Amino acid sequence: MQLFQISLVVLVLVIHLIIAFPSWATTLPSLVSNSDFFEVGQKVVWLYKARSDSADVHTIPAEVVKLGDKKVQIKVRRKNNEFINRWVNRNKLKNVSSFEEVNSDN
Repeated sequence: MQLFQISLVVLVLVIHLIIAFPSWATTLPSLVSNSDFFEVGQKVVWLYKARSDSADVHTIPAEVVKLGDKKVQIKVRRKNNEFINRWVNRNKLKNVSSFEEVNSDN
């Protein structure tokens, strides 16, 4: 009886490991159509507003430096060729490729 219980537990454990195989959970960035997917080193466009009540949105090229839960740290080039890092909301960033597609349609 004890052998049956142990083999049943092992069988259930093996089934769970097969179903939740870790490599199935990860997907390549090229397969993901979500524009909110970012990775370190990726070129992005920062949709920057100088003031919150401003209607003008400036598009600033940037590069992803770090990924946080809610924000992304980006590296931006200033006019004097210095780089500065800024933490920005994910919804203020667009992938360069998706941004170029939208602009080419207009």
